[in-house]
Amino acid sequence: MLLASALLAGGLLAVQASVNLQLNKAVGTPYGASTVQLGVATAVLAVLAVAVGSTAAVALVPHVEPWHLLGGLASPLYITSGILLFPRLGALATVGLFVTGQMFASFVLDLVGLLGVPRQPFSGGAVIGALAVLAGITVIIRAQAAGPVRRTGAGWILLGVVAGAALPVQGAVNAALRGDLGAPIAVALVSFTVATLTISAVLLVMRASGRTPAPRLAPLGDMPWWGWLGGLCAAAYVTATFLLLPEIGAATTVVLTVTGQQVASAVIDHRGSFRMPRRPLTAVRLAGLSLLVAGSLLVQLT
Repeated sequence: MLLASALLAGGLLAVQASVNLQLNKAVGTPYGASTVQLGVATAVLAVLAVAVGSTAAVALVPHVEPWHLLGGLASPLYITSGILLFPRLGALATVGLFVTGQMFASFVLDLVGLLGVPRQPFSGGAVIGALAVLAGITVIIRAQAAGPVRRTGAGWILLGVVAGAALPVQGAVNAALRGDLGAPIAVALVSFTVATLTISAVLLVMRASGRTPAPRLAPLGDMPWWGWLGGLCAAAYVTATFLLLPEIGAATTVVLTVTGQQVASAVIDHRGSFRMPRRPLTAVRLAGLSLLVAGSLLVQLT
């Protein structure tokens, strides 16, 4: 049951990025859509924190190290990147880039022992896994460029890798915050509050500089019901990972959530779910997906 929950939690990340495109279409700006989505997630977590009695832990925030509060900065980067990249690259290629960034960032955190992460010895299997991940995303991107889709610029590829790399860093920072607060739900609430404030500030700056239009709120009423699921998916993912880590271990949690991400993204692409452009799972794309999954397993379990 716990293993299935981890797979489902990972799949929610792919669903989140897909449905957020409908939110972006309604609001008219990716920064406004990210603000709405993170605001929904924060509200859900606030209700949950009250329900489980975790609000007292939030009162400890003024006494923690300032950098322990910065984990939430990764969420607006990841969510906004997904909104920008999914229509350009498709679900499978975008999530593949996210996973590549996640795997290499996890590899560096473990190898160097940064941000309080216990240092892990050098592993040949992990190196092979990292190379397999790199090979997998290369196969997918090359297949994408050869298909009837927009050519992929290096800047968009870099954005996907950096956004993915932010997630393990966020996890390490939030783990430090959990040591301060103790309550996982309180940690998630603080993280999403920081994320919402950050993307709200970015929206205001972008709007003041004329680089993004004013968010539209009226069209939200015409958005399909599943367009609101992004915030719920985000809150469910964060909560699930905090609860699963002590039960099945960090490595198993990362492997299963990453696998869930990749499989769900492949299904969304293949079926054209959530009004995404349909991109059939060809033999080449399936080979790239297999390399990504195998590489993820090697990096995290060796």
